[in-house]
Formats: sequence, C-alpha cells, structure tokens
Amino acid sequence: MSFPERELARLAATVLQPGFVGTTPPPWVRRWLADGLGAVVLFARNVVDPAQLAALTAALRAERPDVIVAIDEEAGDVTRIESARGSSRPGNLALGAVDDPALTEAVARDLGADLAAAGVTLNYAPDADVNSNPDNPVIGVRSFGADPALVARHTAAWVRGLQAGGVAACAKHFPGHGDTRVDSHHDLPVIEATGEQLRAGELVPFRAAVAAGVQAVMTGHLLVPALDPALPATLSPYVLGGLLREELGFQGVVVTDAVEMRAVADRYGLTGAAVRALAAGADAICVGGEHADEETVRALRDALVTAVRAGELPEERLAEAAKRVGQLAAWTVAARADGSARVDGSAEPAIGLVAARRAVRVTVAPEGADALPLTRPPHVVEFVPPHNIAIGPQTPWGVAAPLAELLPGTTTARYAHDDTPADPTAGAAGRPLVLVVRDLHRHDWMRAAVGRALAVRPDAVVVELGVPHLVTGAVHVATHGATRAGARAAAERLTAP
Repeated sequence: MSFPERELARLAATVLQPGFVGTTPPPWVRRWLADGLGAVVLFARNVVDPAQLAALTAALRAERPDVIVAIDEEAGDVTRIESARGSSRPGNLALGAVDDPALTEAVARDLGADLAAAGVTLNYAPDADVNSNPDNPVIGVRSFGADPALVARHTAAWVRGLQAGGVAACAKHFPGHGDTRVDSHHDLPVIEATGEQLRAGELVPFRAAVAAGVQAVMTGHLLVPALDPALPATLSPYVLGGLLREELGFQGVVVTDAVEMRAVADRYGLTGAAVRALAAGADAICVGGEHADEETVRALRDALVTAVRAGELPEERLAEAAKRVGQLAAWTVAARADGSARVDGSAEPAIGLVAARRAVRVTVAPEGADALPLTRPPHVVEFVPPHNIAIGPQTPWGVAAPLAELLPGTTTARYAHDDTPADPTAGAAGRPLVLVVRDLHRHDWMRAAVGRALAVRPDAVVVELGVPHLVTGAVHVATHGATRAGARAAAERLTAP
C-alpha cells in the first residue's frame, strides 16, 4: 500500500482533534475541514450559551457534515458548557456517593441530550479513574470513588446514559490516573501497582465501559512499569494494543489525552509524541488546550506524513486509525439522525439538582446538635486551594452566593494561602459562621486555618466541596463537588427546618 502525498496528508488530518480560539470557526478551521480534518475539540473559550454553541457546531458541519465535534464536559467541577455559572449537574464523586446507577444514567442522558441539541457529538467523559490515592492532585471529585466495583457500575451507567442521549462517550484516562500524586499536565506520573493489582483495580471500570459499548477511550500520560517499564501508556504498543485491544477487547477509537501536556511533550516533543502515539495504536490525537492554532496543526500533520515516509509510522497503521475515526464519525451521524434517542419524557426537569441534593451528607457531633438550621444571615469564609488545571479558572464556586439568596444579609470572605489572616473568624462576631473548604486533607495551610477558626468558634459549620477525606467540626457538610447544583443543595440543607 502506498498513498499519494495528498491522500496521505488527508489521512493525517483525519486523525487530528485540535482546538481553536473563538466562538465562531476561524477561517483556518473551515479550510482544514474541507481538506480532511476529522474533528475539533471545544473548550470553555468556545462557548457562550446553548444558542451560540449550536450555531458554532452548525457552521462546522456546513464545512464537513460528518465532522466529530468533541468537548471536555464531565459535568461537575469540570464543565465547559456551564463554565460561566458552574455546573447544574453534580460530578462523578457525588453520583458515586449516592450510588444509584439509574440516577447516574439519567444525569448522563440529560447531559447527552443537551450536548446533542447543541451539535456536540463526542464527549471526553466519563472519568473512569479509581481515585484510590486521596492525595491525587488532579482527579479527586472527578472520580466516582475509590472502590473499583462502584466506579465500574457508574462508569457503565454514565456511558449508557450519555450515548442514549445521542453523544459518543470517551472513558478516560486509560489505564487509570487515580493512584497518582503527580498531575500529568505538569510531569509524568508513575504508577507502581503490579499487573495483578491493576487488573483488580484500575482496569475494572474500563472493562465495564467496554462492555457498555463505549465508543472511545482516552489514554493517560502515565508510566506503569508493570505494563511497560519504558514508555508512557499513550505511547506504549503493549498498553494500547496488547492490553486495551486484545485483553479488554476494545474496538472503538483510542484518543490521546492532550499531547501538549508536559508528561509527554517535555520528553518527546509535541510532534514526536503524536507520531509515537499513532505508531503505538492510538487513533486520534487531541491537541489544542494551549496550542490552538493552524501552525501547530500543520506541524502535526506534516510530522505524521514525514514519519510514514521515513518508515517510523506504518502507512497501514495511519490508514487503520483514520478508518476508525471514520467509523466513529458515522456513528455520530446516525445518532444525530435518530431523534428518538434524545427524547426522555421520564427524566425530571431538574435532574441535576435532584441528584445533588441526594449527594449531600451531614455529620453532626453532639456539641453541634443545635447548629442547624441556620436562621440568621451567616458569615461565610471560603478557603481557595491551588488551581487544578483541569478545572476552568473562570468557573465560580462556593456556598456564600446560594446562602445569600436564602438568607439575605449573608456576608463572605475568601482567602488563599498567602492572604489567610491569623484569625479567619474576623467579621463573624455574633453571627453563625460557615467555613468552606475544598480537599481540606490535602492542604496543610487550610487545615491550620480551619483549626484556628474552630478553636475560636467551635460552633462553626464546615462545608467540604471536595473529597471529604477529613471530617472535622461540630457540623460537617459534604457535597462531593464544587458545582452550582451542589452548592445550592448544601445551602438548602443548612437552612432547612
């Protein structure tokens, strides 16, 4: 098999999934779609509201009717379509805390219907990681939990729900990013589990996703010596071929996590990582979180063509990858044509808030028996953790705003590490005090500040919007995520008679 240069370039463009800047397709994206670009990926920067998003995807589809329009919309803390307000749906940890797979499926189907109506056809979700390491800096509430069986049943339910809503699901981050202390955006995590431990833990949800018919799987930039002592999973023929394809039986599209992430880009370069990933068995290259421009896309396409000509990337492997992308595109076209898939008369209108309310957990010590409900406007102190790069910095969070709606006159203060006062309770004299934290167990400075506050005001209510690994205070409220829906549910619980 030997493709002409133009056809080879077209195949290379087919396997790319780049992002771009703007709320309308820039001219270069339109040109590339006409020349074979198989997909684009959208981020918060591309979304204003549902009407604008629908117009954007329609403009893309006018250039190529079967273009795959992907988005990184986990719901929960990681939201792109609701980044300006916060998600109206709880994230995975909240759904795992409820542990009702039917509810998880309903929430995912509701999301799928909204995405499909806006013209999105592939969603980089669900997160199928088992968050077995509570100190994980990047997964946390994005996971359904720490138990592989629980994560598996909710991963499968989420896949079924999203795809019933008309959007292809993409389970991530294979073979599992849960047991790490390093964020692969910044460096290469190393997972020291044995093969036996991986098969009993991290791989269980991915098996469930495959069994549920997931259309895509996203690789993680992870070094797992038990599987491949030399290469990150994204670049490993054994991990992508022997394990995912042969052992787990996955036949859909393998998408890389963003190739500009430092875990691979620092070691192999942007184009080097893309070539190695395709050669290892990946079918699509995600890029564009930070490199959303035509020059990057051209460099990637040309690098793939050059690698084929140099014998570094077999021509047959590139053709196979492009074929799988085409099969996914055909699935999305059929799903869009099936309007019945997006009609769900049984779903509750505000299923996200219903789910968030069910996820709230309140722990009351004897000395806190009279702390709830709050009947007077409280003072709310919100402690700001370091930014998690997976979560949009513009996405609002906190409990003060919904509390102020229910108890007008509520005041608030927000402190980060560098500006937390010696006495965080200042401003709360004579008023109820609410302390809001995210992953309290992971931040020494935050624990110290909360400890000082509780020493002064033992009656304070602690609201945890992250992983509730550390329960402290006379009254502790866990939402299992920092979503708008979860904050509203917490505020209702704090003020309910």
